[in-house]
This record gives sequence, C-alpha cells and structure tokens, in this order.
Amino acid sequence: MTIEIKAPTFPESVQDGTVATWHKQPGEAVSRDELIVDIETDKVVLEVVAPADGALAEIIKGEGETVLSNEVIAKFEAGAGAAAAPAEAEAPAAEAPAAPGEKIAMPSAKKMAAEKGVDLTGVEGSGKGGRVLKEDVMKAGSAPAAATAPTAVAAAEVAVAPGERVEKRVPMTRMRKRIAERLLDASQSTAMLTTFNEVNMKPVMDLRKNYKDLFEKTHNGTRLGFMGFFVKAAVEALKRYTAVNASIDGNEIVYHGYQDIGVAVSSPKGLVVPILRNAENLGLADMENNIRDLGVRARDGKLSIDEMTGGTFTITNGGVFGSLLSTPILNPPQAAILGMHKIQERPMAVDGKVEILPMMYLALSYDHRLIDGKEAVGFLVAIKEMIEDPARILLEV
Repeated sequence: MTIEIKAPTFPESVQDGTVATWHKQPGEAVSRDELIVDIETDKVVLEVVAPADGALAEIIKGEGETVLSNEVIAKFEAGAGAAAAPAEAEAPAAEAPAAPGEKIAMPSAKKMAAEKGVDLTGVEGSGKGGRVLKEDVMKAGSAPAAATAPTAVAAAEVAVAPGERVEKRVPMTRMRKRIAERLLDASQSTAMLTTFNEVNMKPVMDLRKNYKDLFEKTHNGTRLGFMGFFVKAAVEALKRYTAVNASIDGNEIVYHGYQDIGVAVSSPKGLVVPILRNAENLGLADMENNIRDLGVRARDGKLSIDEMTGGTFTITNGGVFGSLLSTPILNPPQAAILGMHKIQERPMAVDGKVEILPMMYLALSYDHRLIDGKEAVGFLVAIKEMIEDPARILLEV
C-alpha cells in the first residue's frame, strides 16, 4: 500500500519550511515511527516519522527544497521493506559489477562514510549479501582508526602546508538566517535603550543553600535554581509596570493582562526562546520544572512551534557562559528584555564598612517608544529589591 508522506501542518506564523536532511533513502527499510526526514522552519526543526513498517518508494522534495504546509514530500510503501532491500542491493550490481574488495553499500551508508571519512573497504557489512549499512559505518567511525588505513580527512590535514590559511564555507541555516533578520529588524525598527543595575545575590543564595535539599525532596526531585526567583520577581514587577509587559501593533499599544515569559536558551542550531505560559499562575517548583524541561528539549531540538510563539517579556542569562555585562537585544514585538549575568564577588560598601558580596549586574533593554526611562528604571529597581529581599515576592510588596 502506497502512503503519501506530507510536510507537517505549519502554524499561521510559519509560511513554509526547508527539507534539511533525509535520514532514509528509497528502498531502505524503515520501522514504524522511525525518523525519516527533518523539516527546518524559521523557528524549529520538525521531525517526520514513518507511518508504518515499510520503505520509502520515492523522494519528491530533495534536501534544500522549500515545502509548504501539508505538501507531499515523498511516497512510502507500507510493508515493502523486506522486498525493497534486495532490489536495492541488486541495483549496483546491474549497473557495474563490484570490483574485488569493493563493498556494496546503502546510499545512507555511503553518505555517512563520506562525512566521517570512513574507508568502506575496511567496513564489515552486516546486511544481506554483505551489504554495508549505516549502522556499520557508525560503528567503524566510532572505533579507533587503524594505522594502515588513514582516512581522507587525515590525509587532507597532512597535505596542508605550514602557514596555509584554510577557509570553509557552509550555507547559513534557515533558522540562523531568521535569527539574523529578527535581530537586525529589532535594532533598526525600535528605539532601543538599556538601563543597568546591580543586585546582591547573597540573600537568594543563602535561601537556596538552606532549603534546596528540602525543596528537592518535597517537590519530587525538582532542583531549586536562580532562574525561578528571577521569573517570579519579573512577574510581580510586570504587574506594577504594565507598559513593560505591553507591545506595539501599528499605531496601537497592546496591554497584556497575563505574563508569558520567554526564557532564552542556546541550542545547537541557534538561540531559541521557549515560552512559560501564564507564569503568574505558576509556583516556584512548577517554574523550575518547566524551565528545565524547555531547556533540555531546546537543546535536543524537540520544541514545537507553539512553544516558541508569543511571549510578552523575555529573560536571558548570559552569566551561564561567563558574561559579566551585556546589552541584550529586544525580541519583537516585545517591549523589553531582562539580561542576567555572572555572579561575581566584589567589595561593596555596606553601612560604612567594606564587605565582599556576590553581586550580579542586571540589564534591561527596552523600547523607548513605549517605555519611559522612569518606568524602566522603576521596573529594574523592583527586580533588584525582590531578589535582595525574597520575602517581598511572597508578600507582593
């Protein structure tokens, strides 16, 4: 039975996608729910899996081609995996008999061998008739390279003359291009300004030290981090300074009666901002759980488009990479973004005495078309006061 493989249904905010990688080739056996192709959009990489056991019959949209929502990208033959494999194995022999020592390899195995620099003549095939499968190349690629079989990559490295300046050009991914467009748009279409402050992290650090074990035990293994406190503080500050939680739509200001907080996460494919929906209704444990879950799935490329769409305010933490101070760029159409940074011990004057305290610089970038300096500074001071006295968050004062 032939089944049409279609591109996923894209939301209204996504016009089309690009075929990133075909993980299976025509005739290659596929199990039900096994990944066959990645579709890259402006925001996420969507995975398309096999609808049943069988094999790909035909690829309609090749890698790099643009696809629309629900467009047919391939044809799949259910239950055809066993019959397709021998047919494909015979195809190379029909075109040209294998030379002595030459291996018959699946197309996916050849592609991976080229990428990893693996010599197929030294790979033992586990497929029917000694065919080299993708899994065989993966095993060979992970094994230590033999001294008698140097790879093409190693040879290329040896061939480089001393002092030679090597360059490599790769196409920019669709997601990276979209990130670049949004950042450029933010810098050109907003009146962005940044205000700074510093916060004493000792009260939160002491609170975390005293209660982290009890918190983790009470909330089924949920760890108490710093991000939850900042999200909580931001939610309370946004309630007081509603313009910071607003956005501009044409000639209108949209005031949001809810707090959807975006948490910027670095992923292998670029910066993504998953959203904590209705953060005002979440407890500290729920926030920490959701933040950790979104972060893990962002790094694994498992976020859905809906989870990264919307948001009324964003928090980014460059401190995890060691940043001491920065000016974060707005995430339009949002009007503001809070930047956290590295916790650094510094000498501070406290009641006429010098004390060594763990301090963090905070930065609030905001759209001056919508937010006045008074509101921006007031918002940042509110964050500072709640972090330095966490009881304020509980008491909402």
